[in-house]
Amino acid sequence: MTFLAKLAQLEVMGCRYNSPWTQVIIVGFVCFCSVGMFSAIGGLGAGGTQDTALSDTANGVLYGCFAIMGFFAGSINNVLGPRMTLSIGTCGYSLYVGALWAYQVHQTRWFFILAGAILGCTAALLWAAQGSIMLSYSLEKDKGRAFSLFWSIFQMGTLIGAAIALGIEANSTLPTVSTGVYLAFMIIQLTAIGTSWLILPPHLVVRGDGTVVELQAALGPKDEIAQFVKMFKDWRMLCLFPMFFASNYFYAYQGAITAFLFNGRTRALSSLLTGLGSIVGSIFIGTILDRLPFSRRKRSLIGCGVVAILNIIIWVGGLVFQTEFTRATKHTVWDYSQKAAVGPLILLMAYYIGDAAFQGLAYYTMGNITNDSFRLARMVGFYKGVQSAGSAVSFGMDAVATPFLTEHLVSWLILLVSLPLCAYVLWKCPESNYEVEGVNHVEDLGEDQIAGAALPKGHHAHLAPTTSVDEKRDEAGGAVDVREA
Repeated sequence: MTFLAKLAQLEVMGCRYNSPWTQVIIVGFVCFCSVGMFSAIGGLGAGGTQDTALSDTANGVLYGCFAIMGFFAGSINNVLGPRMTLSIGTCGYSLYVGALWAYQVHQTRWFFILAGAILGCTAALLWAAQGSIMLSYSLEKDKGRAFSLFWSIFQMGTLIGAAIALGIEANSTLPTVSTGVYLAFMIIQLTAIGTSWLILPPHLVVRGDGTVVELQAALGPKDEIAQFVKMFKDWRMLCLFPMFFASNYFYAYQGAITAFLFNGRTRALSSLLTGLGSIVGSIFIGTILDRLPFSRRKRSLIGCGVVAILNIIIWVGGLVFQTEFTRATKHTVWDYSQKAAVGPLILLMAYYIGDAAFQGLAYYTMGNITNDSFRLARMVGFYKGVQSAGSAVSFGMDAVATPFLTEHLVSWLILLVSLPLCAYVLWKCPESNYEVEGVNHVEDLGEDQIAGAALPKGHHAHLAPTTSVDEKRDEAGGAVDVREA
């Protein structure tokens, strides 16, 4: 029996290791240790340095490589499997933070930029695997809360990372962050590599209603190439392009004003507050998308409207604040002990509440389109590729000292334009994809097909292999019975 099969059989006090919720928690912890620490560094503004131009250049290279690799990351995930893909994807984060440490000590600008390029390639793999796991492993009725759970755990990494930085920097009023912060983050990020090997492939994951996510662990290269080409012909991907492009576009602007306004320890506090804001925003949007007493289509459209209103309110407040200063303004950096810093810190937290809600809506929209883990991996890869292209453009704008007000208005405009197109896609999605795509119930499978995996109460597999649900559907000439707990 393989190591993965043994993991799939684990059950402690009714909690199955191979349940979707357990797998979402594990991938959340992987991102907690890797991306969360990276986000905490980003929340410090200019990566914790005072060289905003270098940080923008490195981030531009990072997101440029991310954009290119993102389009192929989903296909790589489908061939290698989520566990291998996730493991490779975590490796670049500790290298990037190590390069920041090297720059602070030795001024190695080239290494920082190279690390950004490597991270761009590996991060695309991580996010393709993450999106596939989060969206396809969970039931349709749980996809909003699956995002909330993942995003909250992931952002706890940002929050705790920022708390570590704040603890180290609490007695410092220097404009940059000390090297001890980078070393602490590197150690945490290295644990993500080992944790990623605990993820189960989709054919060993059983949902609460007794359905198996996929019968295949991975796809062959030939099949994957054909499906990859097919994705670019999907009109829904074209409609969602502006949303994907806008989803990280504003990070360059927000990071730039953070570095402009605050000293090192106040940037650490800002990072902590933005992490907290992200958690609040993710729980808020997940609850709306899953818990409102309406049909899935109505919940989706209401969620889209709420995200639009929320971001309009926040960005109007940001516009009022932005008119008070420019890049040319002679400004003494604020410390959090000063009253003037309170309002901007609250604004930055609000930005990230809106950001989490926007990201949650984007993921939920893809989850409405399909339940197929292989299609979702491609979609999330496409999403991250386009998202990173937007980030590369925004960091490029910031690197050439584009006025803050221009950056603000462009970020806001793209965000607003994208939401009506998202609403149209949601309106066109079916109430459920179960009958359209079919499902595989454990009752219709043999024990050898699920490797003896632990099953929800009231469900059991046959002792001998049986015909798959897809074959039964072909024989019956229609859809099979779909049952949900």
